[in-house]
Amino acid sequence: MVPILGRSLGATVDQPAAPRSRRLVTVLTGAGISTDSGIPDFRGPNGLWTKNPGTEKLFDIDAYLADPEVRHRSWLARRRNPAWGAEPNAAHRALVDLEHQGLLRGLVTQNIDRLHQKAGSSPDLVLELHGNMVEAVCVSCGARSRTADALDRVDAGEADPRCLVCGGILKTATVMFGQPLDPAVLDAAVLAAMEADVFVAVGTSLTVHPAAGLCEVAVRNGAELLIVNADPTPYDHLAARLVREPIGVALPALVAELSR
Repeated sequence: MVPILGRSLGATVDQPAAPRSRRLVTVLTGAGISTDSGIPDFRGPNGLWTKNPGTEKLFDIDAYLADPEVRHRSWLARRRNPAWGAEPNAAHRALVDLEHQGLLRGLVTQNIDRLHQKAGSSPDLVLELHGNMVEAVCVSCGARSRTADALDRVDAGEADPRCLVCGGILKTATVMFGQPLDPAVLDAAVLAAMEADVFVAVGTSLTVHPAAGLCEVAVRNGAELLIVNADPTPYDHLAARLVREPIGVALPALVAELSR
């Protein structure tokens, strides 16, 4: 048994898999891949939380559950999110090309914008570690609905729209600070990292765990680590290659190289 990210998985890596004719690639994406689509990142120089640290409170589960005013402000912030009108960019489309080449083992994302799926990535391959913004969920009964419907109710005058099934508190299906990740999604992401021949981290500061730790999981199991990010990360010392060029240019070029 190999302990990974504080979890003990049933899979072992003592016996190497049979050689493959083509290398499998697992990709981890962060906010940086979506900036060319008009969605600002969080922690960069022009990031949402860098410019307005108080906004971070709107994404804290304890504050959200305790204060109706925080919930109201959170819904308004969701309404203003530029992701609603965003379109996939060249980097998203490059990962669709990688999938069509039969090389993509898994696409693990920290993003909630659903742009990978909108670009054409298979939902079966996309692992949303932090959930998504297009669905809403009741914290009491677990009923799912559309975030757009909740926002329509906010626009109609409901400051704190409640679950239409049980009356419980409603939130987007995103993982807020203080909430655990879905263990099934995390286990699938770990397995995708373990089974990769190449692990590419794109547009992520690699400071948020457990997502960042997938780099170490991949390297520990023999993968080549490539990091595509404008700024240094805590995992640069493990990387076989560091790419600092703009993601919209660098990732399509990298995918073309991996596809040869």
